Amino acid sequence: MSVRAATLADLDAIMALERASFPTDAWSETLMRAELASPHGTYFALEDDGRLVGYAGLRAPAGSKDADVQTIAVAADARGHGHGRTLLRTLLGEAAARRVAEVFLEVRADNPAAHALYVSEGFTELGRRPRYYQPDGVDAIVMRLDLRDWSARTAADTAADAPRERT
Repeated sequence: MSVRAATLADLDAIMALERASFPTDAWSETLMRAELASPHGTYFALEDDGRLVGYAGLRAPAGSKDADVQTIAVAADARGHGHGRTLLRTLLGEAAARRVAEVFLEVRADNPAAHALYVSEGFTELGRRPRYYQPDGVDAIVMRLDLRDWSARTAADTAADAPRERT
């Protein structure tokens, strides 16, 4: 598996995964094309042997102190292997590189796996948007992450995992 910057050349594969992952509220090809081309965001592709098995997007305009996770999707046959976490951490690393202080997102209330992932990375619930996801009428859980805390925690975890020299 490898993560790389997504490009417009990935649009067809991204749209196939978008439609499979979000059958009732998939973004249009026009909207996704605009997202991939926007200077305000960055999209990443997760590949396995040349096959796109996931993608994720972050909106973080230059100079902004906050960012939004736009989307994360992983192919059904690739779920349960930590790929969503890999994509999320890639987005958070990009946000940190852009000197963002806070990251926001909305997650469907009927997606407990995604919600648990976000909580495990330090996101907290700010509130709910009733019937936000249409046409299903599913609430959106609005979440926030203090990126400075996440970055410090991630650095501490990395240091704790580093091999130590014997003296």
